[in-house]
Amino acid sequence: MPNGIIIIDKPQGWTSMDVCAKLRGMFHEKRVGHAGTLDPMATGVLPVFIGRATRAVEFAAGSDKEYIAGLKLGVVTNTQDTTGEVLEQRPVAAGREDVVRVLSQFTGLIEQLPPMYSAIKINGKKLYELARKGQEVERKPRPVTIHALEILDQAPAQGTDYLIRVACSKGTYVRTLCHDIGQALGCGGCMSSLQRVKAAGFTLADSVTLETVQEAVDRGEGESLLLPVDCCFAGLPVLVLKTAGAELFAIGAGSNGTGSVVRYEELHLANTNARSDIKSGHKALWVKDNDGDVAFIVDVSYTDGSWKAPLWLEKLWDEVMD
Repeated sequence: MPNGIIIIDKPQGWTSMDVCAKLRGMFHEKRVGHAGTLDPMATGVLPVFIGRATRAVEFAAGSDKEYIAGLKLGVVTNTQDTTGEVLEQRPVAAGREDVVRVLSQFTGLIEQLPPMYSAIKINGKKLYELARKGQEVERKPRPVTIHALEILDQAPAQGTDYLIRVACSKGTYVRTLCHDIGQALGCGGCMSSLQRVKAAGFTLADSVTLETVQEAVDRGEGESLLLPVDCCFAGLPVLVLKTAGAELFAIGAGSNGTGSVVRYEELHLANTNARSDIKSGHKALWVKDNDGDVAFIVDVSYTDGSWKAPLWLEKLWDEVMD
């Protein structure tokens, strides 16, 4: 059975779920999920998890992301991008220096008002479903972090004034960012293109097209494109446990075997370097047993010179409890 991660360079016009459905058919595997939705107009990095690897989606989906977006000034649309209905057109007096100045105002921790054309649910209804009916409901601003925001020097495509690079936290709407930048400049604005260049630690260099996957599957080599789930956690310190994974989950395990509470002394953690990393500020570990078969994420706490118990374990594999 196929198990692993494949990084797709999502084509324009496809939804993220379209891609999952296509891969589900290619690999004949029902368990397929992605780590971070891309709108149909967007292209670029879409990490897709297949088989048992779907257990890791929740961890990968929360990672930071990076985009290259087209910023079109002087146009306001109902979707905050060029696929929507034009609501306003205004003259643009702002120059490059004005844009650079405004971009600095949107760097760091900011609040965004989720767009009506989004999949966020309010009272059980997706906002875009209400928006298509001409309805608008009250939304609360959400905090997001913009780690980097800059104008790229490369020439933008026709219909775009600037290309900007956006490195941001989970939950950031880049089209809302373009809209808000336009409002701050006084001329309005929207997003004219979007390419995700990094997600869950993967870049475009790691990605393959759906055509490439299909060709590999036709040759009987599709699974050779799957990456091990370990790749998602390459940036975390690794800890090897002396005791077997199943025994660990038996200590204070909940009724379903997840969210087990285990004290540090009971874990017999073996890796000194990993302990040093935690003391330096890491709050998560990629943990394996001696055989390398059992893997899960541990959130830890080290405060005032001492370890804080309990450690909450998030199980990735069903087999741990077998």
